[in-house]
Amino acid sequence: MTVATGLLFALTAALTTAIASRVPLHLLQLESYQLPGYRRAAWDNALRAIIPGAICAAVNALLLGLIAWIIRLIAGAEGERIPLWADALCLIGTALLSVACALFVDRGVRRRPAKKPLVITPRVKRLVVMLAAVALAIACALIFAARLSAAALFLPLFAALIVPLAAALISPAEKRINRSFFLDAQKRLSNRSDLIKIGITGSYGKTSTKFFLATILSEKYKTLATPSSFNTPMGVTRVVREQLTDEHQVFIAEMGARHVGEIKELCELVRPKYGILTSVGPQHLETFFTLENITNTKYELVEALPEDGAAIFADDGGIVKSLYDKTEKPAKYLAASDAPGLGARAEDVETGPWGSRFRLILADGSRTKCETKLLGAHNIQNVLLACTMAAVLGMSAEQIAAGVAKIEPVEHRLQIIPSANGVTIIDDAFNSNPIGARAALDVLRTFPQRRVIVTPGLVELGDKQAELNKEYGKSMKGAADVAIIVGRTNSKPIYDGLIEAGFPEDSIRMAEDLDRAQSLLAELPIAAGDTVLFENDLPDNYKN
Repeated sequence: MTVATGLLFALTAALTTAIASRVPLHLLQLESYQLPGYRRAAWDNALRAIIPGAICAAVNALLLGLIAWIIRLIAGAEGERIPLWADALCLIGTALLSVACALFVDRGVRRRPAKKPLVITPRVKRLVVMLAAVALAIACALIFAARLSAAALFLPLFAALIVPLAAALISPAEKRINRSFFLDAQKRLSNRSDLIKIGITGSYGKTSTKFFLATILSEKYKTLATPSSFNTPMGVTRVVREQLTDEHQVFIAEMGARHVGEIKELCELVRPKYGILTSVGPQHLETFFTLENITNTKYELVEALPEDGAAIFADDGGIVKSLYDKTEKPAKYLAASDAPGLGARAEDVETGPWGSRFRLILADGSRTKCETKLLGAHNIQNVLLACTMAAVLGMSAEQIAAGVAKIEPVEHRLQIIPSANGVTIIDDAFNSNPIGARAALDVLRTFPQRRVIVTPGLVELGDKQAELNKEYGKSMKGAADVAIIVGRTNSKPIYDGLIEAGFPEDSIRMAEDLDRAQSLLAELPIAAGDTVLFENDLPDNYKN
């Protein structure tokens, strides 16, 4: 094989490998480019990660056989030497056809709807270039050093292994780039001594509380809150660099974590003066391992607050309350507490399919009636956290009540979806947790007529996942009339819990995926006035 032919083979292998890497790249991005998480996600989604590469490798092999056959055909039976132009044309045509087939496979992969699609960021582009370079180097080694030209064309089959290798090689450069962005955002925030900076963290409820607080504070202040679930150092960095302006008076940063120390890192970026701790519970146990690690990580926000700042805690009667008790900050508040004077609390609470009503009582004793579209008593606690912070920042009871009235349900968090046939659809699909899932069932109980739940169960619960999903199944009794369990991940423990609780077996349906669940739902005798709750939706990096 000539050098030119070898390089063409190597380029074909590298390009088809890069194209076949979409699924592994997507999994890596969903795991925040953390290799331990990627290994788990790739293992859970092995077939989805390997099949595109396997198809590309098979196409490469078939085309290699095709080119050999064409060359023999041109050479003839006597083995005449074929013209150089014909040889080159066959090789180039085969390479182009192979790449075209890889692109076709990639298009097929993209037709599978993703809940959170791969975002082609500058980081992804740099990673793809590194991935192609690694694949090219491997292919050249196989062709020129090992004399295994045909083996090089099978490289796409190993795309799921080449992606983490490329990520590891480019990691030092990415860390330098991210650090420069981080320091720039940190400087921008530090230069704004007039900016009120608030951090919000918790195992659950932090995104809802963030949006509730932003809505209320907007009655008095020009407020910027991190959008959606932008709660990582790079996510918050991007918001600061791209959206924060001199007009903003308040910056609210949601702070998420999957590992010990990540809240501390976010506090080093934002340097908040005020903090809200919404909850502590068994979330992300696959990476935290213990509830103690979760507790210590969430408390990093409180520890980072200055002496003239203020910490606001939810009175959960458990871990968060104990953290409030041990905190020695001069200004600390316990929201949703029955004890007067500690923070905002609610009396005369009414909840139903229409929303919630309550009388708001602030620490200074002022009282005002509040009404909101939010479903469920558990949402009132998050509203009270926001009301406490608003009061600390000098807002009146009337301003706070006006803000509460404007609060809209957060997308995919007990959100009512309009329906043409009179059926009430409740979308609570965003990463559910044990407490939030039970709260959603409490909301479902308030709706009249026939009630259906569609759920894949709860994830990221480590060794407790099966146990907690069984308890979840038990808790559906009395809340739902029909249960549709989606996927295989948690189907057995949920089913066992349902049966143990006395849920009618003929009212349980099993669906391999959401499409099948929708079909089963359409087969049910559902009429106007009935309610369907979609509770949790497994992210793309979890197997069904």
